[in-house]
Amino acid sequence: MALRKIVYGVEDRPPFPIMVLAGLQHVLTLFGATTLVPLIFGPAMGMDTLQIGFFISCVYFAMGVATLIQTHPKLGSGLPIVQGSSFSFIPPIMTIIGTFKAAGPAVVMQNVGGALISGGLVLAVLGYTRLVGVIRKVITPVVIGPTIMAIGFSLAPVAVQFNAANYWPVSLLVVVGVFLFSLVLKNRYINIFAILSSIVLAYLVCLAASLGGVFAPGHAAYINLAGIKAAPWFRDVRTLVMPWGAPKFSLLTFGAILAGFFAVMIESIGDYHSCSYASGLPDPSPETISRGIGAEGLNCMLAGLFGAVGTTSYTENIGLIGLTGVASRWVVRTGAVILIIMSMIGKLGALIATIPSPIIGGAYIALFGIIGALGIQVLMRADMGSQRNVLIVGFAFLMALGLPGWVDGQKAAFFAHGVPGQVLWAVLKTPMAVAGVCAAFWDTLIPGTPEERGINTQPR
Repeated sequence: MALRKIVYGVEDRPPFPIMVLAGLQHVLTLFGATTLVPLIFGPAMGMDTLQIGFFISCVYFAMGVATLIQTHPKLGSGLPIVQGSSFSFIPPIMTIIGTFKAAGPAVVMQNVGGALISGGLVLAVLGYTRLVGVIRKVITPVVIGPTIMAIGFSLAPVAVQFNAANYWPVSLLVVVGVFLFSLVLKNRYINIFAILSSIVLAYLVCLAASLGGVFAPGHAAYINLAGIKAAPWFRDVRTLVMPWGAPKFSLLTFGAILAGFFAVMIESIGDYHSCSYASGLPDPSPETISRGIGAEGLNCMLAGLFGAVGTTSYTENIGLIGLTGVASRWVVRTGAVILIIMSMIGKLGALIATIPSPIIGGAYIALFGIIGALGIQVLMRADMGSQRNVLIVGFAFLMALGLPGWVDGQKAAFFAHGVPGQVLWAVLKTPMAVAGVCAAFWDTLIPGTPEERGINTQPR
């Protein structure tokens, strides 16, 4: 195996111009995926363009602060690891949106904030008290695989029916762009920005068609720039904390969000190992992992206060470290400061909010498919030639795709049993929670060798 070439180590401080440029590259790398998450939630809860733009600003601010905390050697893992919007929270937050949508976007965000704060508190306690090590022992690839698969594949309706199908030509342009920029063109920098480049290309096509009269107002791919003019240049600093109002807490939202935190914990532990390897460091110690998970919980609590979405470590940026050899945490922290500065420019969020839904749908098709496939990749650590594992994974994944839809239709029956029924409804309506619970139950109950279950093994 080739030795990793590290240009700047974790503790190194590159010259200021390099630090800014390398930090900006981290921002560009996380930009696409981090922006797409609020672009799912905003329209789903009925936000207008100005509200979505403001929401995006809240997310940028929260992710910048979260990255500063995670890269701190005492508060977080200390690794050069970027924090961005987590796709793991999409299914549970969509459940919360469906429950409170009638009350308006502000009320929805208050409940999302409460859920992130309460769930984040649990994750922070698990991390900072080192209890996360106990939980890791019962979470095997047989459990992780179908859970991650359920996150990606259960979001297919969001990608296809609610976005891409609004105007297929533009959506397919984005999909073709992703394949072209990531696989066909053999240039590592083009490959890094495949999704962002595809979105920008499709946006310019839609903008030209809108200005040229090809797309009329009301067309799914029409771009209306009026919201940018109406947005303020700079954000009011008084809106940094609790911008949607005081968070609201309930057992229903807490039960729904726990599945997201479970997935984030598993995902992040893997990222800490990947980041350590890419940075030329030994495997992370249990203390490093515990601080990292504690920071993930703390960051989600702060995201709830800042009116944003849940946060997690970003694998894409770890890949960037491997490509460039720049592993300095100071570079990543510079990127975090740039993200915070971007969050204060009101017109930037408004510009991003004008991206039409077919463009978003095309990006979702690529991203959600990749997430689902990553779950399959995790299963490669286990022996999938084993009938035991095939039955467990197949059962868990099928229940994840089938049970939530039935549970959603039985809402009245569940709610008739009071708060316990509401919590159970919220959990069973979340595909990845169903997958994780089903897989963990059978994987723990049915005997299997460590090799069979994929414990302490590498991908095949």
